[in-house]
Amino acid sequence: MANHKSALKRVRSNETKYLRNRYYHKTTRNAVRKLRATEDKAVAEELFPSVVSMLDKLAKRNIIHKNKAGNLKSKLAKHVAAL
Repeated sequence: MANHKSALKRVRSNETKYLRNRYYHKTTRNAVRKLRATEDKAVAEELFPSVVSMLDKLAKRNIIHKNKAGNLKSKLAKHVAAL
């Protein structure tokens, strides 16, 4: 276990950030699943901007890679257009 004050604080803050990032990532994955499962074009077009925004935020925070976010957005856009 760490002995320095700064190291102890780093352990606490890392745990907090880890839990927050895990929550954002899981929430976004659920939103993507919901959008993929949608069969109604109007509902999908309504959900799409918010899902894209969530993916962009994850990429900006380095929770997922920027190329992964781009690939997901592209696939979702094709899905919405094909409905």
